[in-house]
Amino acid sequence: MNVLEGKHIILGVSGGIAAYKSVELLRLLRKAGAQVRVIMTRNARWFVGALTFEALSGAAVCTSLFKNTQDAAIRHIQWAEEADAVIIAPATANIVAKLTSGLADDALSTFMLAVRCPIILCPSMNTYMYESKIVQRNLRALKSDGYIVVEPESGALACGTVGPGRLPEPEVILEKVIRCLWEKDLLDKRILITAGPTIEPLDPVRFISNASSGKMGYALANAALRRGATVTLVTGPTSLAAPMDAKVVRVQTAADMARAVSDHVNDAHIIIKTAAVCDYRPVESASHKLKKHQDELILRFEKTVDILKGLGDKKKGKVLVGFAAETESLNENARQKLAKKNLDMIVGNLISAENPGFRADTNTVTLFYKDGTSESLPSMKKEQLAHIILDRIIERILTQQQR
Repeated sequence: MNVLEGKHIILGVSGGIAAYKSVELLRLLRKAGAQVRVIMTRNARWFVGALTFEALSGAAVCTSLFKNTQDAAIRHIQWAEEADAVIIAPATANIVAKLTSGLADDALSTFMLAVRCPIILCPSMNTYMYESKIVQRNLRALKSDGYIVVEPESGALACGTVGPGRLPEPEVILEKVIRCLWEKDLLDKRILITAGPTIEPLDPVRFISNASSGKMGYALANAALRRGATVTLVTGPTSLAAPMDAKVVRVQTAADMARAVSDHVNDAHIIIKTAAVCDYRPVESASHKLKKHQDELILRFEKTVDILKGLGDKKKGKVLVGFAAETESLNENARQKLAKKNLDMIVGNLISAENPGFRADTNTVTLFYKDGTSESLPSMKKEQLAHIILDRIIERILTQQQR
């Protein structure tokens, strides 16, 4: 599961104030198991010393092609041949211009002309510089040449301006590297995923809901994005950060989710419904806060729309995967739901103190398939489970459809 384990990564650091973030990026790459070599421009050393990168990488930092060592003159060629990916973070306007024109006047720009692996470019500079026609023209040219450009974030910059130009957080850049190296076995697929809870209001300040955190759905979205899919995530209220590059549609109620799914289902090849949708909603929602006047409060509820069954009735060749969280009779209830809602696969988990499912970072599930077979999986992190679910969709469903 760790795509960076043993990979050779070159980290290029150019002269911008954001160079301090490159130190943390290096630490994250090393933690993920990558072998990292660092090439610094002369100006980068004004912001962070080479010794810092040497200590974290465990390797000498390249700052010049003309050091008094036997291999200095050919080192950049060897590093380029061995590299699995190259990251330039931060990438200043200067290095962007050099790369665009093919200029080779220092160690980093000379090295880049020999690179044949994926290149991830992370521009970082003053807002006005970034928005200038020349820099934008250069970035478009590099994109057309195959560079992966990580767009800068907006915010307050060290120079005092506010706007785009901030180097993204190291975790964001790391995710770009991981996606760059992951096998793209879902490259031509569009996946619709629902996640999180729905909420049904009782009054303006109260609602009924459930304990779903959205973690499983978000893990599936991120896993699918790593594997090259185009992802639409319809999500109820959660505290989770939106998966990078996913189209995120935020909803509140079951009716909201049903409309959002209906709006996007026609474009999807695969639908994975992890959301814990409220089965019932109040018949009436008070327009003002309900006061504590009586000893008892009696509420009337009505069923919400069954989104999954509606999808199963009209799926027409689409892959449809559901989830079932049960407190008893998992096999019976999951298989009944699988058949009743015309699913290709259902992911069932038995909720207990040992396997809470909701809100936890791990899950223990059984996969039930349309052909009547099932597969029990050991407890694992939801990120790992997400990839296994996608593996099974490819191996057992998509492959059979193609036969």
